[in-house]
Amino acid sequence: MAATLLPSLSPPVSRAAAAAAFLILRRAPPKRFPSHHPPFLRRFLASSPSPPTIPPGLRPIATMSSAEVAARAFPARPDILMLGIETSCDDTAAAVVRGDGEILSQVVSSQADLLARYGGVAPKMAEEAHALVIDQVVQKALDDANLSESDLSAVSVTIGPGLGLCLRVGVHKARKIAKEFGLPIVGVHHMEAHALVSRIVNKDLDFPFLGLLISGGHNLLVLAHGLGQYVQLGTTIDDAIGEAYDKSARWLGLDIRKGGGPALEELALEGDSEAIKFRVPMRQHKDCNFSYAGLKTQVRLAIESLNLCTEDIPISSASEEDRQSRANIAASFQRVAVLHLEERCQRAVEWALKMEPSIKYFVVSGGVASNKYVRIRLNHVAENNGLQLVTPPPSLCTDNGVMIAWTGIEHFVAGRFDNPPAADEPDDMQYELRPRWPLGEEYSEGRSVARSMKTARIHPSLTSMIKAYDDGTDPIQCQVASQTRPIRCLVYGSSEQVGTLRCCYKNNGTILHANLTLHEQYLQKVHQQKWRSI
Repeated sequence: MAATLLPSLSPPVSRAAAAAAFLILRRAPPKRFPSHHPPFLRRFLASSPSPPTIPPGLRPIATMSSAEVAARAFPARPDILMLGIETSCDDTAAAVVRGDGEILSQVVSSQADLLARYGGVAPKMAEEAHALVIDQVVQKALDDANLSESDLSAVSVTIGPGLGLCLRVGVHKARKIAKEFGLPIVGVHHMEAHALVSRIVNKDLDFPFLGLLISGGHNLLVLAHGLGQYVQLGTTIDDAIGEAYDKSARWLGLDIRKGGGPALEELALEGDSEAIKFRVPMRQHKDCNFSYAGLKTQVRLAIESLNLCTEDIPISSASEEDRQSRANIAASFQRVAVLHLEERCQRAVEWALKMEPSIKYFVVSGGVASNKYVRIRLNHVAENNGLQLVTPPPSLCTDNGVMIAWTGIEHFVAGRFDNPPAADEPDDMQYELRPRWPLGEEYSEGRSVARSMKTARIHPSLTSMIKAYDDGTDPIQCQVASQTRPIRCLVYGSSEQVGTLRCCYKNNGTILHANLTLHEQYLQKVHQQKWRSI
């Protein structure tokens, strides 16, 4: 749906952007919106003697057409100041980034001790750890940037995918700040943030590009046509490579307080990568999907066959022979794990070049992208296909607030944001988040046939949602290529209200509240009435 331009504004600004500007500015006194706000917002307020009439059905999202967004280069908007908050898993992170890519502050609080104690991420423990430090982390990010909340242009926060309990902590903090200071909110897709943070490092990086996102919870190959426009070429059908690294490191008795991946990579330098003949996964499948569950099993069986007492004897206390055996397992695992990456990436490059022959960059990001061996091997894939490998520095590979703030800036400039929360919004309001949230539409040749991928209850992809908003259609009518079901936009209120649920429906950007009895809620669920997809 093409946006109508207001001729009185110079340069031209879409009606949606102008209306959104008014909604933002009228919620707080002018002193809360200093010069850091985009110039068109201030010009709009100064040039409008009376509030504009907001057309019915107008959303403050998608003020640029898909073609305009796809063709955009680096935003370069130094007048924007964005706070980014990240709590999707086990790191509490916040950062302030300027619209031209300057990182003003970056703060991360790790849960390494909890990881070592429980042998992995315990969602409830992680949530409590986030809640303990979120206020201090955000405040330090602001202090390091020499800013206060009133100086910000907007707040961005991860809303998925991730652990629901952990996501809630960050969203609650972001909405609290936005409500108090009248700031817009940008909900960010965690994996898109990993892909786009490389644009801070390489300002020449423009769409389209091929992206590989590798972390503890995700393996994802995407063709990025434009901001919010992704084609999923391949994903993991069981365990991600980061999960395989972490589990293998723990089984080998390594110190994982600084991460299982770095510990295994260091030990692998001492071993023979050909000592154990692990099988490369999924060679019989001619697609770009990943599988590391079988390789994990091979590692465990190798440890058992060598009678290594890794649980009772940590690597620091192992004999020379024992240590060498563990190093051989680590090196052999790493060789096969990365070879699996190489093979899938090679096929993904071939598919991507068929769709977008102009691709110049191969972007690799996520926590595992900090692995030097992974970078070296994937650089060979890029060079063999005439592409340039782009990877962020290690500090931006793992979860961080910078990537959330930067992705928030990109969408904020494109007009994709939510208005500040209503002044009367309850502090205990909890939102249904997006723990399982695909990034893009599935490529037909790379569609997964795994049962888990068919039955998993996941949200419509980011790409399909943005396309629906850009086209002015209802997201509930947008059919996602992957096997998904419509998601109810349901928000739970205070748990003390026995027998009732406070529900929230999104209707053209307006939040309507209603108190429903459990019986009424049940009837609405049965008849599929008044539930909207998000």
